[in-house]
Amino acid sequence: MSPSSADTKIEVKVNEVLVPVVVRDALGRTIGNLSKDDFQVFDNGKLQKITGFTIVKRATEPSAANSSPPSPHPTDSPAASHPLSPSQRFVVFLFDDYNLTVPDLARAQQAAIKALDSSLAPTDITAVLSTSGANSGLTRDRTKLKQMILDLRVKTLLRTNEHDCPNVDYYQGDRIINKSDDQALEAAVIEVLHCVRNIAPEAAEALARTAAQRAVQLGEQNYRANLSSLRLILNKLMAPLPGQHVIIMVSSGFFTPGPEAVTIKSEILDIATRTDTVINALDARGLYTTNVGAEVATRVDEASQRLIDRYRRESMDANADVMGELADGTAGAFYHNNNDLEAGLRTLISGADCKYLLAFSTTNAKPRLHHSLKVKVNEAGLTVQARRGYSTPAPEKHKK
Repeated sequence: MSPSSADTKIEVKVNEVLVPVVVRDALGRTIGNLSKDDFQVFDNGKLQKITGFTIVKRATEPSAANSSPPSPHPTDSPAASHPLSPSQRFVVFLFDDYNLTVPDLARAQQAAIKALDSSLAPTDITAVLSTSGANSGLTRDRTKLKQMILDLRVKTLLRTNEHDCPNVDYYQGDRIINKSDDQALEAAVIEVLHCVRNIAPEAAEALARTAAQRAVQLGEQNYRANLSSLRLILNKLMAPLPGQHVIIMVSSGFFTPGPEAVTIKSEILDIATRTDTVINALDARGLYTTNVGAEVATRVDEASQRLIDRYRRESMDANADVMGELADGTAGAFYHNNNDLEAGLRTLISGADCKYLLAFSTTNAKPRLHHSLKVKVNEAGLTVQARRGYSTPAPEKHKK
């Protein structure tokens, strides 16, 4: 890897994986004085040799306004701290209108409008986008940005209706169709039996399976649309721009199981690191309750209700995973389980003071095979936020 000078892209060898890392102390403060020898990187549990190491700190001097993001330095070179510009930033608010509910979007809209005034620097260039295609364009015009935020509407095309009978979402549908989870099916059948009068058990099961199959089909389209939108923003919008890039993803979460989703997420993290882009995420649900399924709570017995609630709770947690993965994998932050969305957005806009870029080689990694990553630091009392995994892309097919 060689340091980048003329553009914002980080040159990475084909067989190298970049791992952005943020380290915090017990009080949540970022730590920026660690060396390469303080880190250990494990790929599928196997310790790796760190071949590149860089400390990247946010600058406080205006003189760094046009500095380019660094490439991780080879281990035989001294580690360097590279200040990032406090003034030249491109900030994108990406609203996941495919998954936000009407109440969640309304709260997020109000919080974002307030955060525009309280947290963005005058020099920040900002865009408001949605995964379905809304686009304000890059601008410093706060009035235009606020109006775009207010104009956003939820899209229900790629989601199941929570008022359907049964109310089966992608997570539960995947458990039924792809995991052969009998209890997940039982929970769906219970709902059918209590919302469809005089239906036979066999017919109730058939209706539950049909609902599960539809939920899987919609869910697959949903995560592809969301991840493809994010990948497009990175490639077409962020990559050509100089300076720092921040994407603030505002979402209620979406489920991303299976090898295809893993491969796309890995590609997104690679592009984000090469283009000096941090992906921060805000869970617009705030401090959500897991005691859901209240629409049938008065019609089923206590044990059945616990079963229904179990899959709702697991679904809520599973839907949030993608936001945490994208944030961890880019040295970003994931704000969740808190109803103060405005405070969350202020935190996400400001970002971390320091991050590390580690690199290691993957000479024998099989294409499309998921690898779990674990980063540790030698100093006690510190917490590590880092990329959780990667998968190498399949070799390109050359045209004859």
